[in-house]
Amino acid sequence: MKKIKLILIVVMAHLFVINGINADDPKRKKRRKEGVRPVTNALYSEECGQCHFAYPPGLLPERSWKKLISALNLKDHFGEELDFTNTKKNQLLRYLVDNSADKSSHKRSYKIDREISKSETPIRITETKYIKSKHRKIPSRLITGNKDVESLSNCTSCHKEAEKGIFDDDTVLIPGYGRWDDD
Repeated sequence: MKKIKLILIVVMAHLFVINGINADDPKRKKRRKEGVRPVTNALYSEECGQCHFAYPPGLLPERSWKKLISALNLKDHFGEELDFTNTKKNQLLRYLVDNSADKSSHKRSYKIDREISKSETPIRITETKYIKSKHRKIPSRLITGNKDVESLSNCTSCHKEAEKGIFDDDTVLIPGYGRWDDD
């Protein structure tokens, strides 16, 4: 009986090796980096960051960035008209698409993308199910009622490491309140 078990183990191990199945193989077990990939594109930082926080592309899926950068949405980008040359527009779009939530290897981006239905194309990060759920326990007086925050879109007012792609609870300091713990 012991011989049969040993033979079975050897055969199974051999099959795993032949078929390329290995418990330590990163292709088999996708390892995801924590957080969201920080912004690394100078053009995006410069053009978008002059009016608001340059949101990491991993906070929205590709289809959302395409919609945001479309000619129609550049005419009315949340109340502002943006005027980019086709070259700049294409460079920005390429960066956003290449680093979007659905293409990211970062854990938070993966979670954000997983919670957005394929039939949805959100253009506001703050309207995604994931972001709403992460902020649901915070009283509105600490966000919209707080003159130093005013909106969930003002990420850097509370997320002190947001520019590094870190949005963990332990890096949150709400102005006028202090550390927020979601527990």
